[in-house]
Amino acid sequence: MFTWNRSAQIKTQINTAPVRNAVDILYRDMKKTLKPVSQGCGDILLEKDDSLGEEQYRIEVKTEQITIYAQDDLGWIYGLLMLSERFLGVKPFWFWMDQTFEQKESIEVEEQTIHSPRPVIRFRGWFFNDEVLMLKWKYNENGVDGWKMALEALLRCGGNMAIPGTDKMSRKNRQLAADMGLWITHHHAEPLGAEMFVRAYPDEKPNYLEHPELFHRLWKDAVIAQKGCKVVWNLCFRGQGDMSFWSTDTTGRFDTPAKRGQIISEVIRKQCDIVRKYVKNPVFCTNLYGEIMELYEQGYIKIDTDVIKVRADNGYGRMVTRRRDNHSARVSSMPDGKDRSPQGIYYHVSFYDLQAANHITMLPNSVDFVAKELSQVIANGGSDFWVINCSNVRPHVYYLDAIRKIWFGEKVSDASHSEQFVQTYYDGEKEIATCYREYPEAMPGYGKEPDEHAGEQLYTENIRLLAHQFLLDRTQNVKAMYWLGVGNIPYAEQLDKFSAICEKALPGLEALLEKCEKIENRLFEATLKLQVQIHTYSCRGVILYKKGYEAFCKGDYARAFVFFGDSAVSFEQADKFMRRSEYGVWQDFYYNDCFADVKHTAYMVRKVMGLVREFGDNARHDKWYRDYCYAKEDRDVFLLLVLDNHMTDEELYQVMRK
Repeated sequence: MFTWNRSAQIKTQINTAPVRNAVDILYRDMKKTLKPVSQGCGDILLEKDDSLGEEQYRIEVKTEQITIYAQDDLGWIYGLLMLSERFLGVKPFWFWMDQTFEQKESIEVEEQTIHSPRPVIRFRGWFFNDEVLMLKWKYNENGVDGWKMALEALLRCGGNMAIPGTDKMSRKNRQLAADMGLWITHHHAEPLGAEMFVRAYPDEKPNYLEHPELFHRLWKDAVIAQKGCKVVWNLCFRGQGDMSFWSTDTTGRFDTPAKRGQIISEVIRKQCDIVRKYVKNPVFCTNLYGEIMELYEQGYIKIDTDVIKVRADNGYGRMVTRRRDNHSARVSSMPDGKDRSPQGIYYHVSFYDLQAANHITMLPNSVDFVAKELSQVIANGGSDFWVINCSNVRPHVYYLDAIRKIWFGEKVSDASHSEQFVQTYYDGEKEIATCYREYPEAMPGYGKEPDEHAGEQLYTENIRLLAHQFLLDRTQNVKAMYWLGVGNIPYAEQLDKFSAICEKALPGLEALLEKCEKIENRLFEATLKLQVQIHTYSCRGVILYKKGYEAFCKGDYARAFVFFGDSAVSFEQADKFMRRSEYGVWQDFYYNDCFADVKHTAYMVRKVMGLVREFGDNARHDKWYRDYCYAKEDRDVFLLLVLDNHMTDEELYQVMRK
């Protein structure tokens, strides 16, 4: 037996930043799990063994010492983290799932040899995209330590690659990720991780044909800046946002698929040339995302055979092209089983699309669904590169944990994963596992396809659109909702069809919430139960908005005012549940919910409520005040016009609500 106590020393001649960081993590974990002691014990050694493959380790446990053999940084890192998990009990998502530790005097480790598992996916990473919660959240009162914990979780899951943020954040966090041993890759709209053209050259139009030398300069500068990092170089040419490059072109020079594909192909070749000038044996990928996928499938984009072709799901777990605005081509983006060149995927457990995606709640489709789709990816040869959109991590741990297992060839299902996950992080409460399994079944279905289940944005984004249109001109419909199958129909009919989706889903959501409310577990309340609350109360908010509109159309302005107030309160309640979940290190975690933006949804509904008051109250704003605050015998006496200050909409709502 090797007796492991806190006095153990980690000894190595390996002095790279990634290894030093991993050593510091293990020391921290020892401090969390082991009591201070006076007696000594054996050491933990890190030794080099060039016979081992890339990222592999071998651990030999002897009575007097533990030795981790590897030939590269990631091998030692994974070995150190494996010791932490297996013997100290520190789980992959220990931080994100509030794992607590009971310190022991020592741990007895049997003599043995441990070999590293073999991943079935070559490049395995997370994309910290739409990371608006992490932008404002200050773990340890700084903006860095939260990112460290996120990247540590990725390493603990066996990941080796990161897109460490979006736009500015990616460049800011690039060195941090590299210093932790990770490969770097880039957003599908940021070629080679370069600065966006319009930010670097604000006085110039982002037109490649007019300013090729400026684009080339940006790409070269990006390559030079990352020379010290391990990089999978992203080759692409899209617009200055997550859009096609031609969507903002007014010249008409790219009016055919052939013209668009030609310029994209030329740009990719040029980017390859620039990287090869500065980097020996570079690794390339290109994202066949959205409009790029369609052009590639049509044969208009040419890509060298050594470039990893990265295909993307639609944001809802299905390997088809994403919906853009009101267009949903649903072109298959499944890797081509006949293509022998390297292939990979960009997959979402979190998505933000201004329509019906999930950003602060889980993927609305089941683990069974995800496992089936990803097993098909592997079967079709798409195992060279997987980057998973993890957004802000904490709301999406359940699916990140499932995919972690798939990376290493483990079979997962709703039944097995829910039980294992709950056993790991919730002390095995069976009722919690049931709630996780039933969650996707309760999500609103908005289309005929099996993946067309909605996240929280279904309610929030579309109610904001409807409220905006109500305030401007309710005789016109909301064009941005045509994708929902509500088409070019009057506003009232759009609202009816939208509300019908929510009305169908509400009983299932309420039933699931009832189950959740019977479970007393603080972590559960801050994770899955919170997400069910967001869905349920937001869903009610939609239905109440519709009731308000119906009353308004009937001229019953007082009742409409109250219904719109009820709708706003329902959305506000969902936001309050987020605030209640912000204990300990999670203080203000949801403060910057500016994408789903539950609180702003309530604000927009309150603006509608205020407008309705103008229809039902009088110009002096004292009619409803008299009707609902005065005794019946006093309502028609005008010797004193009013007895109190004018009531705000909220004050009046509280009175009328009764």
